[in-house]
Amino acid sequence: MAGLRFEKDLIRQLLREDIMKDSVIYQDIVQKEAFKLISRQLKRRFGDINTPLLERVRNLSAEQLEELGEALLDFSEVADLEVWLNQQN
Repeated sequence: MAGLRFEKDLIRQLLREDIMKDSVIYQDIVQKEAFKLISRQLKRRFGDINTPLLERVRNLSAEQLEELGEALLDFSEVADLEVWLNQQN
């Protein structure tokens, strides 16, 4: 809401980036955006992914989703995703 009323530089002064990155809300936003990107990449590469497998991806942290983004470049089939997910536990 602050962005609707104040200049971006002022908001940055008030809400330092290092503090914001540690906030639960910020992490939630980053995780959701990362999931959207990874799910689009998976769909493009393999078509529709079954719901239970996609839910496992959805439950990954933002950091794990970043790692998956790199790893999926080496995947040749959906089974590679399952193996990778099993290694995350």
